[in-house]
Amino acid sequence: MSRGFGIFWGLYMLFFAIPFPMILYYSIKSSDPPQLADTNPWFALGILALSVILWIILLIGYFRKWIISNFIGKRNIEYLNKSGVPRKAEIIDAVKISKEGSKYDTYELKLSFKNLVDTEIIQKASVNDSKPQQRRFEAGKKVDLLIDKEMKKTPYFVFAGTEARINIPVIFLICLGWSALAVLIFGYYVYAYQTENAGMGWRFIFFWHPLLICPAVLLFYRGGLSLLLSKIGGGKKGEAELIKFKGIKTTAKLISANQTGTYINEQPMILFKLEYTDDQNRIRRAEIKKIVNLLDLNSVQQKTVDIFYLKENPDRIAFASDLEKIS
Repeated sequence: MSRGFGIFWGLYMLFFAIPFPMILYYSIKSSDPPQLADTNPWFALGILALSVILWIILLIGYFRKWIISNFIGKRNIEYLNKSGVPRKAEIIDAVKISKEGSKYDTYELKLSFKNLVDTEIIQKASVNDSKPQQRRFEAGKKVDLLIDKEMKKTPYFVFAGTEARINIPVIFLICLGWSALAVLIFGYYVYAYQTENAGMGWRFIFFWHPLLICPAVLLFYRGGLSLLLSKIGGGKKGEAELIKFKGIKTTAKLISANQTGTYINEQPMILFKLEYTDDQNRIRRAEIKKIVNLLDLNSVQQKTVDIFYLKENPDRIAFASDLEKIS
């Protein structure tokens, strides 16, 4: 259900990034063609250069995400196998999620283990079992983990003995797909020039041309929207994982919980003001924002709440209940 929902919103956003600007542009252009002779050629070349730069940034980002990230992930796993901090984890729950006939049995595990500052945490994780006959991943059994002591690279932890391999045929197909995308973009420049220049060079390109609008919207989705969501969520990417794996758990007193006036999907954002005592026996106060489900508004009436805070920076906090959901 959630995967289908994500695909729907991905296609929905893609429509407004590519087809919609094109439909709008060519509809307006056909009814009210621009006066190219009045356009400053240097201004048009500036817009052209800006569009090329945006497409290059976008293509480099896709190349890193689709291709380079696989090699970086493999390198990081090899690093964890050599330098990761070992921890013994107990399997609290194990659910088989792979379909019948799959190459490997895949389990979704709920693990309990001590983080980097010896605080007990609950962590969800998925694992492919290449040796099902050994029945290693059952509730009550223990597994060995290796955690990144710096918490700067993903994955942040792996099962001891994890092997990472690059699927060369898949990477080759992804490279072909990336190359096809680059060719399509180049082809659109050629098509736009041949059909729109009217003997006036690049003067047809304006701020609202799809060659500029499409990459701008896609970059907004990738950067601006992520930044906006991190602000709404109250932290940077990887912030919650950092606090979970390097944080200390304690119980905080809830001083106040007030609405900020911001709503996401009709769910209110609440500003929580908390007071707690750190490991140095100092009383601290901190604030944290969170989107609260309307069905869970009773949580704002609690007198105390469990939180995690960073030992080296106690003002950086997160709700323990939110950190348990991280996988």
